[in-house]
Amino acid sequence: MALLYLSIALGMVAALGAFVAIWSLNPAPPSNADVVEGRLRVYETGLPVSLAEMELAAPFGERVIRPAMQRIGRLLEQTMPEKARQRIHLDLQLAGRPNGITAGDFVAIRYIATGILCCVGIGLGALTRSPALIALGAAVGAGLGHYVPTLWLRRKVNGRKNEIKFVLPDTIDVLVVCVEAGLTFEAAMGRVAEKYDHALAEELGRVLQEIRIGRPRLEALNDMAQRSGVDELNNFVQAVIQSEQLGSGVVKVLRIQSDEIRDKRLLQAQEQGARASLKMLIPMVGCIFPTLWVILLGPALILIMHSGVIP
Repeated sequence: MALLYLSIALGMVAALGAFVAIWSLNPAPPSNADVVEGRLRVYETGLPVSLAEMELAAPFGERVIRPAMQRIGRLLEQTMPEKARQRIHLDLQLAGRPNGITAGDFVAIRYIATGILCCVGIGLGALTRSPALIALGAAVGAGLGHYVPTLWLRRKVNGRKNEIKFVLPDTIDVLVVCVEAGLTFEAAMGRVAEKYDHALAEELGRVLQEIRIGRPRLEALNDMAQRSGVDELNNFVQAVIQSEQLGSGVVKVLRIQSDEIRDKRLLQAQEQGARASLKMLIPMVGCIFPTLWVILLGPALILIMHSGVIP
C-alpha cells in the first residue's frame, strides 16, 4: 500500500515539474510600453524579415530548380573534355550571359532537355505500339534535346553580334559629341552606358566597372573587343588604343572609325541585295514555274485528252 502511495506522489511531482517547465517556456505578456515600442519600431524600420521568409519570398525556380540544375551541371561538366567546356564558356560570353547561366547550367539544361524529349518521343511512339516508332521517337527526341539548346545559344550569339554592329556607328557619334563637349573618354562611355539600353552599352558599362576596381583602361577595352567577337568593334578599340599610345586626338580617330563602319555596312547591304536575286530563284522555280506550267499547258493537255490522242 505504501508503494502505491509513493508512486502516486512521484507521479504528481513529475506532472507538476512538467507543468512548470512548459509554463516557463511561454514568454511573459508584453507590457503597454513594450507594445508601443514595437509599433514605433515597425513604423520606422518596417517589419523584420527573417532569412527563412526571404528564401520563401524568392520564386520556386530560384529556390529549388536553379540550385538543382547547378549541382547537376557541375557533376556533368566534370565529365566533359576541356575544349568543350571552354567552347561553351566562350559562346556564353559572346551571347552576353543570357539569364546569367553558366557553362554548368547550360550543360545541365541540355542533358535535362535530352532526357525529357527522349521520354516524350518514347511516349508518342508507344501510342502506336510499334517498336520501330518507339525507337525512332526516342532518337528524334534525344537529338532535339541535345541540339536545340545549342541552336538557341548560337542564335543568341548572332543576335548580340548583329546588335553591336548595328548600334556601333551611332554610339561612336555619341562618344564624339561627348568628347567634343569637354568630357573625358571614360565619362563619355559612362553617358552612353546610362542613356542607352543595348548590348554595346552593357559592354561599356562593364568596362567602366572594371576600370573602377583598378584594371587598366586599355586592357579593359581590349578584353571587351575580344569578348564581343565583333570585328568592327575590335578595329575601333585597336584604333583607340593606338591613339592613346601615340598621343593623337581621340575625336579624329572616332570620326574616322564611324565613317569606315558606315561605309562597310553599306557595302554589306549592297552585297546582300545582290545575293537576293540568286536566292529568289529557288522559290521561283519551286512555286511560280509549276503554276505557270499548269496555266499554259493545262488547256492544251485537256484538248489532247478529249481528241483521243491520249487514251
